Amino acid sequence: MSDIISKSKRSINMSHIHGTNTTIEILVRKYLFGHGFRFRKNDKKLPGKPDVVLKKYKTVIFINGCFWHHHKNCKLAYIPKTNTDFWVNKFAKNIMNDKRHSRELRKMGYHVITVWECLLQKDFKREMNRVIRLLNKYRDTHSA
Repeated sequence: MSDIISKSKRSINMSHIHGTNTTIEILVRKYLFGHGFRFRKNDKKLPGKPDVVLKKYKTVIFINGCFWHHHKNCKLAYIPKTNTDFWVNKFAKNIMNDKRHSRELRKMGYHVITVWECLLQKDFKREMNRVIRLLNKYRDTHSA
């Protein structure tokens, strides 16, 4: 099945997708800040350039879009019907990089939290409460 949008229009659409400061990243950061957490964003010195870095808690948060990071068993993680080989390889590389970055960060002593777009859309407050519970747990392990 061919794309219903022309190649030039598809190219324009794709060029408008940003890797940082997405809507969900901004919402997560506002929620964390509103709950008293202070952080850095997109620290280039760390593997994977995590979306949120809480040095005090030795914790990083990746806020993943389900499509780009190919969230397992998620309806948002579909494979486009055109240029399928490209997309399958792209998603495989993204997944491999995500795993490698998490492993490297853990070796550096960081806790790694991954937040998925679909879970935030489904129940934002519930997902963010999970993140805050983890942060409080990690704070307790680093304050002792």
